[in-house]
Amino acid sequence: MIPSQFVSRITLQRDKVADFGAYPFCLPVVRHLAQLDLHPRLTFFVGENGSGKSTLLEALAVSLGFNAEGGSRNFAFSTRASHSELHAFLRVAKGFRRPRTGYFLRAESFFNVATEIERMDAEPAFGPPIIDSYGGRSLHAQSHGESFMALLTERFRGDGLYILDEPEAALSPQRQLAALARIHELVQGGAQFVIATHSPLLISYPDAWIYQCGAAGLQRVRAEDTEHFQLTRDFLVNPDRFLRQLLD
Repeated sequence: MIPSQFVSRITLQRDKVADFGAYPFCLPVVRHLAQLDLHPRLTFFVGENGSGKSTLLEALAVSLGFNAEGGSRNFAFSTRASHSELHAFLRVAKGFRRPRTGYFLRAESFFNVATEIERMDAEPAFGPPIIDSYGGRSLHAQSHGESFMALLTERFRGDGLYILDEPEAALSPQRQLAALARIHELVQGGAQFVIATHSPLLISYPDAWIYQCGAAGLQRVRAEDTEHFQLTRDFLVNPDRFLRQLLD
């Protein structure tokens, strides 16, 4: 383990939890959580919808000072307070280095972040417009995929800490590969990523840890052992047979 990583471990303070039958502590990913080590460069959480991966990712982001709906630490807006209280029960171990920048991306609320940027830029300010850090073009004037790639290429920098929740939601397979290349470039520049995803393309990155969220909690696995990878592979090997079995 490289000690200079920004975030190295997440610990659930189990003695403070009053009821593991209540949400979000009833989720297997939380109920079985004690300590979780993070890769110094890239950690993935994978699992079915409702498995708790996004809840855990959100709690990590909020405990690190990010806005629950996304953005940098400078964003403090709230469209709807829907995040859980899990962040208050986490202890996050940090390295001696501090990130020069950081960002929390939630695919489902990135529209709200784009709106907040326009609101903030409409107010008098001494500095340059915030949108300049995103390429200078309104995120609302771009497709969802284009705006995310602008975030990745224009706003993200090396030596940053980036927490991404299902970034592939806006991206075609080709754009996912472009995003993976940019993530690699940022990792080479000292960045650290923690990503919740369904994408077998993203989790194929060779230097990463993958945690699968299931009934037994979090289990570290190889990309080719995840359900996402296996299902995609089986479909592509023989799509006609797969569809016949599925639709009969």
